[in-house]
Amino acid sequence: MSSYPAPSDAPSAEVDADVLAQIALSRDEYERACDMLGRAPSDVELGMIGALWSEHCGYKHSRPLFHHFPTDDERILTKLGDENAGAIDIGDGWVAVMKIESHNHPSAIEPYEGAATGVGGIVRDIFAMGAQPIALLDSLRFGPLEDRRNRRLCVGVVAGIGGYGNCLGIPTVGGELVIGDAYGGNPLVNAMCLGIAPRGSLISATAGPPGTQLMIVGADTGRDGLHGATFASVELDESSAERRPAVQVGNPFLEKSLMDACVGLVREHRDWLEGLQDCGAAGITSSTVEMAERANAGIRIQTQRVPRRESGMTPYEVMLSESQERMIAAVKPAHVSDVEDWFEHWDLHAEVIGEVTDDGIARVFDGELEVAAAPVSLLTGAPAYTPDAERDAEAAARSDWDPGSLPDLDPADASEALLKLLASPNIASKRWVYRQYDHMVGTNTVVVPGSDAAVLRIRGIEQGLAVCTDGPGRAVELDPYAGSARAVAEAARNVACTGARPIAVTDCLNFANPERASIYYQLSESIRGMGDACRAFGTPVVSGNASLYNESEDGPVTPTPVVGMLGIISDVTKAVRMAFQDEGDEIWLLGGSLEQDVSTLGGGEYLAVLHGKSAGPIAIDLDAEAALVDVLVELAESGLLKSAHDCSDGGLAVAIAESAIAGEIGAQAEAAVSGRLDATLFGEAGARAIVSAGPTSGSDLVETAARLGAVAVRLGSVGGDRLKIGEVDLPLQDAADAWNSSLPNLLDG
Repeated sequence: MSSYPAPSDAPSAEVDADVLAQIALSRDEYERACDMLGRAPSDVELGMIGALWSEHCGYKHSRPLFHHFPTDDERILTKLGDENAGAIDIGDGWVAVMKIESHNHPSAIEPYEGAATGVGGIVRDIFAMGAQPIALLDSLRFGPLEDRRNRRLCVGVVAGIGGYGNCLGIPTVGGELVIGDAYGGNPLVNAMCLGIAPRGSLISATAGPPGTQLMIVGADTGRDGLHGATFASVELDESSAERRPAVQVGNPFLEKSLMDACVGLVREHRDWLEGLQDCGAAGITSSTVEMAERANAGIRIQTQRVPRRESGMTPYEVMLSESQERMIAAVKPAHVSDVEDWFEHWDLHAEVIGEVTDDGIARVFDGELEVAAAPVSLLTGAPAYTPDAERDAEAAARSDWDPGSLPDLDPADASEALLKLLASPNIASKRWVYRQYDHMVGTNTVVVPGSDAAVLRIRGIEQGLAVCTDGPGRAVELDPYAGSARAVAEAARNVACTGARPIAVTDCLNFANPERASIYYQLSESIRGMGDACRAFGTPVVSGNASLYNESEDGPVTPTPVVGMLGIISDVTKAVRMAFQDEGDEIWLLGGSLEQDVSTLGGGEYLAVLHGKSAGPIAIDLDAEAALVDVLVELAESGLLKSAHDCSDGGLAVAIAESAIAGEIGAQAEAAVSGRLDATLFGEAGARAIVSAGPTSGSDLVETAARLGAVAVRLGSVGGDRLKIGEVDLPLQDAADAWNSSLPNLLDG
């Protein structure tokens, strides 16, 4: 077997188990790397291989499943996985760019900095393509907030997201917060960013042809973030707190300058550059090697040229540091001084640290000493695994459980049941969270947090963008396929409730250890379910992230695929909110009948809050879901809708209550209940939305729904100061107090 020349620091002895554990590389993978090299790797090479072959960078268990995702559409301008984020043509000469990523493990150790740098990283993915970031969203999961540690994590994470995003001047416009027992040992912190750019102005993350100069710009390099990629690819345990050096420390003011400088450079002097890339997980290693792979080229890096903020750093530390606020620019040789001057104008230092070569080898030097020489194809050739998959017997048994075995809700208890649900942290107002975010900076937020989805204007054109995140983990645990399809469907409904047509998805797959058959079953069935749902809505997956090994000594997290959905609204001035508007408006149920089968309680908040059970069947009707989206979009475009809110957590009664609370006006839904009261009020059947319309709009609404294959049922009217929904009858203020006070009482108390 031929071998590549060994760098001068290549070891003569086999690496020990402690070193492999530190870089999350198995013994088999180490031996595979040795076979591919034809020798033992040097220390620097080993660190580079460990980082790039980590689950976080290499997608070893999820990559073989991505073929289930639909990725092709005439509007999609990027290939899944080829760029930092996904780009979609939204018309009128504009492109939207979006991506969601996780920062779960760092946030479990250092909640403020972990969440803050998660925001910084996802923002860099957007402006690395030359797009201007215009909105942030999050998706957060914590253990029960009665626990002091969980409260500390929640408070710290929210502060970190707000602190970093607010300083960048990017509005945080939406998201979700879910509380569940299984997230106590391992919280989930997902951040999404949306950007826009003129059509034709994007730049690729490629290294360019041989001779191209590689420049690093932004913060100096320190030791923070070492082994961050591998830390994100292992389970949390009692020693995880010792991994604080793996958590980066952010500087949002520096990132703001970096963002403005990079967007301006791409917009004004695109011809100076071959490519642009974020320095994220695995730092200089991943950014330069992945750029070389896209160019089918090699690279030569000189570590002594890398600006540092700490003395005595080794080449290993320089190559693997995950210090924040750094970018790699692939610059045409004739324009190196131009690029230096450009960044100097922004008080940023740009330094040439290497160049592109034609030999396909990633070479790293420390002065005259060559410390790494490995093929780019080896470094980016992480092995792929498809373990055995088997459904967990206990989860299957809970899914088969019949909610009808419980007694029906006593009508006398209906009002109290609704109050308990409204006070549940998973349903209660999230104002405590989003009041810490500046969601109006830039003044382009048309529909603000607290509604089904956020809506943003693009100045100069009529249309706007709607965006949301959704991830019903409890349903996924019970039925990974149907639950994950439901995540896509709920996100599509939320976007459609604003009047926007769903067009594209970005996803974050949060699962536990995929080496176990039950977890790999969850992962594989989840991806399959999401893929089928995306096809039903015509929403290709344009970008995403897989975050695996989310478990601790307390056990695995609830499987939580999070969907970020983007929609286009044809006229942003017609955006629909969830709040009831005017006295006398009629309340309608779109997409289903009032009476619901008891099975619709399965996996819902009613069972969890009132009966302490996470069980029951999960169903999905994608044809019905797609029809409802069509109805909502057409009704909004025609101006018939005064409000719209999807039926999800807590079912019909909660949806009506939330619209009434948001509008500060009562509601009377007097339709008779002929089936089980609990299912009618609180069943979580999909493909349904609560809308309001003017008193003369009913016939048009019914005709539109019928023509598009959906049902419309008149429930009652808007008005007064009470909330009457079947057997529920209580002052609206009581409902509002329960809904508004729950999170503050838990987190401020």
